[in-house]
Amino acid sequence: MPGLFLASAGIGASSRYNGPMQITLNGTPRDCSPATTVAQLLDEAGYGQRRVAVEVNHEIVPRSLHTSHALAAGDRVEIVHAIGGG
Repeated sequence: MPGLFLASAGIGASSRYNGPMQITLNGTPRDCSPATTVAQLLDEAGYGQRRVAVEVNHEIVPRSLHTSHALAAGDRVEIVHAIGGG
């Protein structure tokens, strides 16, 4: 049953074996896990709960979507945070 093996290795099953994907964060290449969300990236990059603006591929990602917006290989992410001053 040669088709049985191929059918059991569906698209989602093989993704965990592909290793890290690469994105560009603020102009610098960066590896991250497949399907990393914007919220996870913010945490990994040290932004934590700071108020930031996030742009993925030249489109703003609203804060309400940070936990559900999954990044894809090749995405260009820009993170801007406000700096207080007087």
